Amino acid sequence: MILTEEQVLQTLMKWRTRVSAAAWVVVRDTQAAEDIFQNVALKALTKDVSFEAEGAVLSWAFITARREGIDWLRRYRREAVHMDVEILKLLEKDWVSETLRPGGLKIEALQTCLESIPDKSRQLLRFRYSDGYSCEEVADRIGIQLNAVYKRLSRLHQILKDCIESRMNDSNKMHSRPTI
Repeated sequence: MILTEEQVLQTLMKWRTRVSAAAWVVVRDTQAAEDIFQNVALKALTKDVSFEAEGAVLSWAFITARREGIDWLRRYRREAVHMDVEILKLLEKDWVSETLRPGGLKIEALQTCLESIPDKSRQLLRFRYSDGYSCEEVADRIGIQLNAVYKRLSRLHQILKDCIESRMNDSNKMHSRPTI
């Protein structure tokens, strides 16, 4: 499913600091990095580009920010101190691999928690969030009252929140153990 313009923009805004930082690494100018981010966002919405997942948006945004940064340097800085292209490629690879797993451990925890809930609950979440049905449409599809959909979603949100927090706490405890 292709992301909507709104979803693309939400993704870019969520990762604004990282994308701007990718540009800053190249240009070493905060204002220029911000301008580059805005150009990246504008291109994402006005160019003939489509994205199927948040990771694709971010990968494209990091590459575009780097290229825009290099172009900016060519236009505005004759004596710019450039970071070696190989270092930029390594940084880019690291950023892209990290963004393909947005939230890292949190997303892994969510996936594990989703696997632990009953199929009917996963189906309810899929209808509402993946398929984009309104709560009214979800109620019609599964044959329950609208109020029941709201209550079930609220309970599921709380269950998933508690599960994710528990897994994140367990993960933090494992990573914070002193090495001997």
